[in-house]
Amino acid sequence: MPTYDYQCGDCNHTFEAFQSITAAPLTECPECKKQALKRLLGAGAGLIFKGSGFYCTDYKSNSRKQDESVERHKKAAKEVKESTGSNGASAPSSTTSAPSSSSSPSSGSSGAST
Repeated sequence: MPTYDYQCGDCNHTFEAFQSITAAPLTECPECKKQALKRLLGAGAGLIFKGSGFYCTDYKSNSRKQDESVERHKKAAKEVKESTGSNGASAPSSTTSAPSSSSSPSSGSSGAST
């Protein structure tokens, strides 16, 4: 229920009244008892949230967050499984280098050094 400001046109008494939105405006001044009240235009009160919460992430349940996390893990596991093959053995990757045709001196190749 909003708070309305009123002012008497005769005695200039100003006060606030806590009324329902559908209630008729007051007409009698509580000070001079004359029918000269006018409801003043005011900025009104700001919207006040009381209690915990009222942030965009506070309305989401924890179970939803857990479900999203499980789905991400399942997707990642599926991608890993597809990249390693169906039998679990590692598939050859394109980054491994093939053995070079030249041999290193420590391998005991047939090239003799003098």
